[in-house]
Amino acid sequence: MTALHENAHPSAAAPAEDPARDDDAPTAGRVSFASDNYAGVHPEVIQALARANVGHEIAYGEDRWTARLHEVMAQHLGREVPVFPVFNGTGANVLGLQAMLPPWGAVVCAETAHINTDENGAPERVAGIKLLTVPTPDGKLTPQLVDRQAWGWGDEHRAQPLVVSITQTTELGTCYTPAEVRALAEHAHGHGMRLHLDGARIANAAATLGVPLRAFTADAGVDVLSFGGTKNGLMGAEAVVVLDPSAVTGLPFLRKMNMQLASKMRFISAQLVALLEGDLWLRSAQHANAMARRLRDGVAGLPGVSVVRPVEANAVFAVLPDGVADRLRARFRFYDWDVATGEVRWMCAFDTTEADVDAFVDALREELDRR
Repeated sequence: MTALHENAHPSAAAPAEDPARDDDAPTAGRVSFASDNYAGVHPEVIQALARANVGHEIAYGEDRWTARLHEVMAQHLGREVPVFPVFNGTGANVLGLQAMLPPWGAVVCAETAHINTDENGAPERVAGIKLLTVPTPDGKLTPQLVDRQAWGWGDEHRAQPLVVSITQTTELGTCYTPAEVRALAEHAHGHGMRLHLDGARIANAAATLGVPLRAFTADAGVDVLSFGGTKNGLMGAEAVVVLDPSAVTGLPFLRKMNMQLASKMRFISAQLVALLEGDLWLRSAQHANAMARRLRDGVAGLPGVSVVRPVEANAVFAVLPDGVADRLRARFRFYDWDVATGEVRWMCAFDTTEADVDAFVDALREELDRR
């Protein structure tokens, strides 16, 4: 697969973005279907940050917002759990996995997993972790697929497979059901391995599945969770959540070593509290998912357009005729997924509107008519 992901340049045909442009300028570059990372910060989160920005608070996590975050996370997961706020998703993944593994340990993951395709070698370079990848048809691991790499224990010539890492939702937009996660956890634990879940879009998965967050995390046997918020309307806030304390070693020290310990942690925790204390996390994810379904339905039946993967969350994967994607990108940014096949990826976010989707579909129809 030849893919251009979150931080890749969408295309030479994409419009340049000028943050100082006049308000009357064309909308290209303002409304994007490239990534939910392009979206701004939810207004309710901005308000929460303003409320936190009063007076002095003890630094490095001894503040009332971080204490409240532990309470709120416990409500979602069914028990008190250690929560370690961090700056970004790559930091959460690297930190969590590093704390789970000895230096000789390895992680079994899907070939398309974000830790393998979009984190620029950070697990390997920062944490010294060997990734043992497995090709998957839909981005999801199964116990049988795990066993392709889960072998060789005791062989000093092979990195020891000690953790299975899954992504929810996957890079291909699919969701693990609670039963699928539970089966992986039981299989991994049966091998003496641990299960890590990269939850960059965890809220989108819960919205699709119609289940609480605990259903496919704490209740399903996940040991360590990277909880994502940035793709769901936060300015920049994620967390490592330790569901089984025996699965990690030295995490507080590693967080500092990995430059993920925030001195003014209240501002990270306040964002996560704003997301999780009420239903903002779910409202935002449900809306993004609904916009993806609207987009899927809007392009269905357009000549030459094929939606090639199930739309289970807020991503739509489609194949377009030659040349159409580059012309369309002059008006809306989005990424190629597989240049060889013409497959592209369109992402919706909490702030995507019905009008945005309809304008995109109309623009695509116009470009198809120009062929």
